[in-house]
Amino acid sequence: MRIGRWAAALVLVTSACQGGGDASDPRAGAEQATTMPEAAITLPEATGTDAAALPSESVSGAALPSGRSVEVSNDLYEFTFSYPDAAGAIPQLKDLLDSRLYAARDQLASSARDERKAARQEGFPYNPHSYVAKWAEVTNLPNWLSLSAEIYTYTGGAHGMSAFDSLLWDRRAETARKPRDLFASTDALRQAIREPFCDALDKEREKRRGEPVMRGSGQTFTECIDPIAQTLILGSSNGETFDRLGILVGPYEAGPYAEGTYDITLPVTGKVMAVLKPQYRTGFSVGQ
Repeated sequence: MRIGRWAAALVLVTSACQGGGDASDPRAGAEQATTMPEAAITLPEATGTDAAALPSESVSGAALPSGRSVEVSNDLYEFTFSYPDAAGAIPQLKDLLDSRLYAARDQLASSARDERKAARQEGFPYNPHSYVAKWAEVTNLPNWLSLSAEIYTYTGGAHGMSAFDSLLWDRRAETARKPRDLFASTDALRQAIREPFCDALDKEREKRRGEPVMRGSGQTFTECIDPIAQTLILGSSNGETFDRLGILVGPYEAGPYAEGTYDITLPVTGKVMAVLKPQYRTGFSVGQ
């Protein structure tokens, strides 16, 4: 369940667990974007000397059928936020993602202005900040929409950082949930997936390092990590039920920064089925 990486500078791995025909590349909307004003995401009003220092900006928004793709680039920061048509077609979910868009944009603009002001006062160069969030469809089921996000941030240091996020839209309850919410407890889920997760992670580590991973050797990045501390996504191969678990691992968690991120896919097993909350079990099936 490998997915295409972003540009090398991002060193990201896209969301996994995609069933046949339901994958959505969040970059496609940006490629089709047309230049247009995006009044709803205008920079927060500034006052005093900082107001005069606000940069001119180029904003492009993609008018997608239901999804959204917003890109802003100026001397102060670069901002990208997108979500797919399947998410935009659900009004409540669209509102939720739009609120995250505006909050992320406002926070980025504020922190970037503060950092640039400090840089000028101290006499050192200012490096524009960046925030990228690309939501993608993992799988679209009759009762659920599963989404994951690649997130990249840069705040002027040696390099940026990547992270992941995920959410589920419960169509019957008309509410957003986290994948973990469907399980009886995080401890129970950890026990159900830890052993196969650690084995799969070590196999991927060995491919990248060209040598076996020896747990207990005392060497850095040879021990297993907590799968529940990572980002969990739910996927499907049959288009009807969840039968795959994806664990997305960020930089420095399982290996050095140069090793990038990890995307580990596990089938739903009887042990996983056993730790689901009863009301959600009909939405799952044992995977291959």
